[in-house]
Amino acid sequence: MPVEMGLWRAEGDTLTRIVPAAVGLESQLESFIESDPSILGEVLLVIGRQVPTAHGGFIDLLAIDETAAVHVIELKRDRTPRDVTAQTLDYGSWVASLSRTEILGIFATYQPAVALEEAFEQRFGGMLPEEVNAAQVFTIVAASVDAATERIVRFLNEDFGLPINVVFFRHFHDNGSAYLARTWLVEHEQPVKTARSTKTSRSRETWNGQDWYVSFGDSQGGRQWSDGARFGFVSGGGDKWFSRTLKNLPLGSRIFVCIPKVGYVGVGTVVGEAKRFDQTVISQNGETMNLASLPLEGTYTHDGDEEDDAAEWAVPVEWTRTFPREEGFWKQGMFANQNTAAKLRNQFTIDQVSLAFELDS
Repeated sequence: MPVEMGLWRAEGDTLTRIVPAAVGLESQLESFIESDPSILGEVLLVIGRQVPTAHGGFIDLLAIDETAAVHVIELKRDRTPRDVTAQTLDYGSWVASLSRTEILGIFATYQPAVALEEAFEQRFGGMLPEEVNAAQVFTIVAASVDAATERIVRFLNEDFGLPINVVFFRHFHDNGSAYLARTWLVEHEQPVKTARSTKTSRSRETWNGQDWYVSFGDSQGGRQWSDGARFGFVSGGGDKWFSRTLKNLPLGSRIFVCIPKVGYVGVGTVVGEAKRFDQTVISQNGETMNLASLPLEGTYTHDGDEEDDAAEWAVPVEWTRTFPREEGFWKQGMFANQNTAAKLRNQFTIDQVSLAFELDS
């Protein structure tokens, strides 16, 4: 049966029921949710308001959660409960077709002064996932719904696992104070289910086939970025896990080098295959030289490195631009990865580094 919320003032042994306000709460709810979407029960980042769809109509609010699932939030307003349910599902079918690029475009229209990658990191404290809009959640905001709508929503949610729910808000006034009460039609204590799309290729940024991310683990007493910048190489090792991805870098690829917790310090082109550090040769002033024989500041040996899996491995690089460690470039929302080398799909990072390093010039 439809949900009913009650509020009473307790004064000693006496309870006085507070009657919900009759004024148009729904006209304010959209702004309330936009300013603080956590009133829906979880941390969300609003990415659009009154978003036009390709089939006519406007979605009241679009938001994303920390997994980059997109939440379609529709207010009942003066529509019949059945109409708003059907409209929410219709909008959801359109949202599910949107690519990562289109989601970023919606946010750019909503907040043109900031990139979604930056806003996401500011809100959630982490990098925007590679897959955006791989799943959707549908929320109807209402003061009440009829019994038929309740049956439909429960049927879709509980029997078919469709992540659709109704959140009820009631507005109360008492002794000069205003209160907003919230409850859910379907139990909302567990993590919100999401409807996953099969369009991974659209929800994930397309790799341009050229750019790679490289993590350079500069550390005191270990490898030094000053060596890599001076002599033209990147390296990793000490365990198979650190060297295995380095071996994936193809000749001619462009690499964006980042020192963890410091920032991006170099962009260059791979000019040689990955080899053990003590077997790597590089070109210096027209001469071919063994890398290990150069006057290096860092240390590139490891316990047990007679075995290839424990050895340091290096890749020769021709630098386009480098910066000293202390000038490493970092901006909220940029890509970082625990692997030594990974395909760089994050166009925001490519654009920001290119601008900071003046690569176009």
